[in-house]
Amino acid sequence: MESRRKQDADPRKGSVCNCTALRKASRRISQLYDAALAPSGIKTTQRAILAEVGRSEPATVGELAEALVMDSGALAHTLKPLERDGLLDVAIDPADRRSRLITLTPHGRAKLAETDALWEKAQKGFEAAFGRTDSESLREALRFLTSDGFSAAFDKTLLRRSR
Repeated sequence: MESRRKQDADPRKGSVCNCTALRKASRRISQLYDAALAPSGIKTTQRAILAEVGRSEPATVGELAEALVMDSGALAHTLKPLERDGLLDVAIDPADRRSRLITLTPHGRAKLAETDALWEKAQKGFEAAFGRTDSESLREALRFLTSDGFSAAFDKTLLRRSR
């Protein structure tokens, strides 16, 4: 599996920039998952939001943004079509009227359930192409990259070099 990937990856076409490589990979995988989810009428980013709301509801925009590693403003913009389409309910938090609580509507729960089989098929396609063990290793590495520990280590390195 690894040798085939090395053959397919032309080093002359790649960037040495980790950020660029990750963004390109993320866009490609999102395209593939979006194609798999197309019959449901929602995109991968929307499904990720619905799934996170389902795991943590009710949640504030800030809590969701943190869980999804997104900017609160960008998330608020992304929530609008989901609310408009009746998949999410956005209500004023009675404990803090400045905050909004996000919950799934019954239609949102049904849409999320509808996407489960499509998402599972995309997952199986990814693992068939990339390999189960490599997929698990990749997810572990990506979890670390989104952790506070990685962010702190990255910032610490930048501070040492700027002195």
